[in-house]
Amino acid sequence: MSKATAKKTTGTTSRRAAKPAPKAARAPKPATAAPAARPRSLTAQAYERIEELIVQLELLPGTALSEAELSARLGIGRTPVREALQRLAREHLVQILPQRGVLVSELDIKRQLRLLETRREVERLVARCAARRSTDAERQQFAELAKEFNAAAKAKDQVRFMRADKLFNDLSLRAARNEFASGAMGLMHGLSRRFWFMHHRQADDTPSIAVLHARIAQAIADGDETKAAKALDELIDHNEAFTRSTVSTDF
Repeated sequence: MSKATAKKTTGTTSRRAAKPAPKAARAPKPATAAPAARPRSLTAQAYERIEELIVQLELLPGTALSEAELSARLGIGRTPVREALQRLAREHLVQILPQRGVLVSELDIKRQLRLLETRREVERLVARCAARRSTDAERQQFAELAKEFNAAAKAKDQVRFMRADKLFNDLSLRAARNEFASGAMGLMHGLSRRFWFMHHRQADDTPSIAVLHARIAQAIADGDETKAAKALDELIDHNEAFTRSTVSTDF
């Protein structure tokens, strides 16, 4: 081999060696995984646990609440507990009183009737919007929930009804695609659930309530706005009559 040839060959080899490795030879990028669910904040955890204690009447109406005691009971710092109590005050489940601290709100029949008055208008809107805007997959979920409500009614199963009701409420707000209606309903759910725990469970009213929920769910599944609104009115009518029957009132 001549010097010229050797020089040319060496130069060519050098230039080739200097090129970056082919893409196939590079380390593969890790597969893109579905984003992990964000952990709930401590404030959200404190809110959910205190709300549950109030709604399920483990903290009775009129009970004085202490940030320090709640913090110790929940194993959560006082700042998240304080923020949770402020949210619960906005939802009328507790009262924050100057110089007196925090009290679990009393059950008030007149207030409950005003709540139902408001719920009728907002939930009717939610039901109509859900019937109009639900995707095919969401309509199928509503149809399944209608069956679940009817099964809970037949079995007189309060726990089964409550689980279905939670799924139904969440699905309705999601399917309605109206953030303002969702925000308004979020302020009312706690008070409504607490009243149910206090009175409907004792009266064994689960079958009637479950069947009324089934009618709303099926109407939304069918995409029938008018029928959904009518079924919602029947549910609120039932709740109003039941509320008035719990105590004597001049409202």
